[in-house]
Amino acid sequence: MIEQNQNFRVSVSTEIGRLRKLLIHSPDSGLGKVVPSKAQDWLFEDIVHLDTIRRHEYDYYVKLLMYFLDPDKIKGKLKNIDSEEANRGFYKPDHADFHNSSSVIEIQNLLADILADDSIRKKLVASVCAIEGCTYRLQQQMIETDPKELAKIFISGSLDDEHMIFAPIPNLIFTRDVGITINKHILLNKPAKKARSRETLLMRYVFFNHPVFEAYRDNILEIPDAAQHFLRPGEEEDHRTTLEGGDVMMVSPNHVLIGCSERTSAYGANEAIKLLFDNNVVEKVTVIKIPNKRDFMHIDTVFTQVKRNVWTLLSTIFRNQQSSDDEPIRHLLEPDNRDATEIKQFVKGQKLPVSFENIEALLDDISQNDLKSDAPTRFIYSGNGAFPYDAREQWTDSCNLLAIKEGVVLGYDRNDKTVEAFKSNGFAVVKVQDLLQELENGTKNVEEITDTLILMPSAELSRARGGFHCMSLPILRDMI
Repeated sequence: MIEQNQNFRVSVSTEIGRLRKLLIHSPDSGLGKVVPSKAQDWLFEDIVHLDTIRRHEYDYYVKLLMYFLDPDKIKGKLKNIDSEEANRGFYKPDHADFHNSSSVIEIQNLLADILADDSIRKKLVASVCAIEGCTYRLQQQMIETDPKELAKIFISGSLDDEHMIFAPIPNLIFTRDVGITINKHILLNKPAKKARSRETLLMRYVFFNHPVFEAYRDNILEIPDAAQHFLRPGEEEDHRTTLEGGDVMMVSPNHVLIGCSERTSAYGANEAIKLLFDNNVVEKVTVIKIPNKRDFMHIDTVFTQVKRNVWTLLSTIFRNQQSSDDEPIRHLLEPDNRDATEIKQFVKGQKLPVSFENIEALLDDISQNDLKSDAPTRFIYSGNGAFPYDAREQWTDSCNLLAIKEGVVLGYDRNDKTVEAFKSNGFAVVKVQDLLQELENGTKNVEEITDTLILMPSAELSRARGGFHCMSLPILRDMI
């Protein structure tokens, strides 16, 4: 169990400050049970090979995080950790040899910790069974199940890793979406899709009941539904109150970005703004409305921050593709506002929002005014800004990068044109396999690494439609 201690802090005021603690979830057996007929219902575009995604891809992510965040757990031990005899025990949450890091924190183990409490276990079992329509006998059986095994069942949907009793929640690997840390507060999500209801319930119980978050329970913010929402006719998407963590970015101590997207509605953004202002969390919220399309999903799939003056983004989504004024078509067709991108900035105490003409103008304002950059703002474009590579590589998360510290970011190795763009902007590019060996043998240390794109293996992970920004929920970063 991750014990509560006086040094456990929750604080994120930037996207790029040195990462100190985060929540992750390693690919579980439920990910290997996604079937083609249900893949899209479970928000997957494809089925992935579980052993490959674990051994040859995600394990590298865990190793790299450990070297940066908790080196005592891994430095000098890598050969034994990756030996055949160890059988990946270091990476398995329920294994006796699991790393149990208090900096690289596994959600499954937090869930197992709280399930050891009889009262919480009974309530959570009843809640899950109500959502999933389980029989009373199955409910009683789960109440009597060992907490560690029960945590696996809740996540994988299976008894003994084989007998499926309800759907898995394969999207839990994208921990960013269950919540976001904003300064010393945690904003919980309100998912757009039914497939994510159970993971939201589980995380709500973790945040409110695990001892490590005890000091922050009054700082947990939940998005409410609009008043008397149950009286609205039907379940129109446009009128639902939804918000997911991939649409929330903490870019400076007083400024949050919220996306309106396929997964976050205008009503969700509205409720989040009210919560943040009413609780004096921030003074400024900028809402970025992007096209409601599966291609983009969240704002962190179309841009993320690399340094205080460097951003990576898909340029075409923010350009208005309009015909010239002298073309007849301008007078024959109504503009399709669904594909329009709008940027509105709300400041506490001011009635009218400020508009930004384009995303570059907003990001430049953040770099220069919020973060006080003393260098010109630069943009690294997906696919090096060239069609069709920009769209192809955005689809495989060229813009969804995780900053492990300012200027050092993790991305997929398959996005060749985006890699070229990083190189032309003065960044070193290194494969994670090579970097890990250098860190292990001492020829390089994490403190001296600057302005670097670390390439992660991605043949299977990229098919899950999420990058390392999605696969991280930072809960502690240094100020910049």
